[in-house]
Amino acid sequence: MRRNQSGMTLISFVIVASVVGFFLFILMKLFPMYQEYFAVKSAMKGLAAEAGIATEQPAQIKEKFFKRLYISYSENVKPQHVKIENKGSGQGQVMYVNYEVRVPLMYNLDAVGKFSAEQALSGTAAY
Repeated sequence: MRRNQSGMTLISFVIVASVVGFFLFILMKLFPMYQEYFAVKSAMKGLAAEAGIATEQPAQIKEKFFKRLYISYSENVKPQHVKIENKGSGQGQVMYVNYEVRVPLMYNLDAVGKFSAEQALSGTAAY
């Protein structure tokens, strides 16, 4: 009785390895975008938890926000991407961060990520 061998051929192994390699390449290119977004969200939550943040001026809030982002090595969020609105009548303020990141993938192909985050600044936020 003769047994047939089973398993991957060299060609099928190369195909599977190239598909996995392609997805790993894309993941390595896109991961820093999302890591920065989570740093922005973390900085916003940290600001919201600060006592007395709701009564501070927008310029002071932005300064504290960008100090937190500087620690995270965030490069894509600029002052024009941050907007702070007063909710009125002692309810605090709301911070909006809207920005776009463009990452070159290969040749003339880019990946574009649009990120938007919102955080109420009342000085009582919990993690």
